[in-house]
Amino acid sequence: MSLKTFYLIMAIAGTLLPWFFFGSFFSANGFDLAAFITSLFANGAAGGFSIDVLLSISVFWVWSFVDAARTGTRRWWLVLPASFTVGLSLALPLYLYLRIDERD
Repeated sequence: MSLKTFYLIMAIAGTLLPWFFFGSFFSANGFDLAAFITSLFANGAAGGFSIDVLLSISVFWVWSFVDAARTGTRRWWLVLPASFTVGLSLALPLYLYLRIDERD
C-alpha cells in the first residue's frame, strides 16, 4: 500500500468514525450546538481530551499553512472546512494526502 493510499483511507476513516459518534449525539439531542459544546467539557476527561484536540488543531493550522506555502501544496484551504465539519482526524490525513499528491 502506498503512503498516498494510506492517507486517503485514514481521511475516510477519520470522517466516518467521528461522524458515527456525532450522529448518535445529534440523533439523541437534536441539532443543538450549545449542548454539543457543553458536552465537550462535561467532565475532566472529556474537557482534557477536547482541549488537547483543539490546541493540536490550532498548531496544525499554522504548521500546514506555512508548510503548504513552502512546498507549493495547492488546495491547502480544504483542511479548514475539514477541521470544522469533522476534526483533526480528517484534516491531518487530508493535508498529508494533498501534500504527497503535489510530489507525484
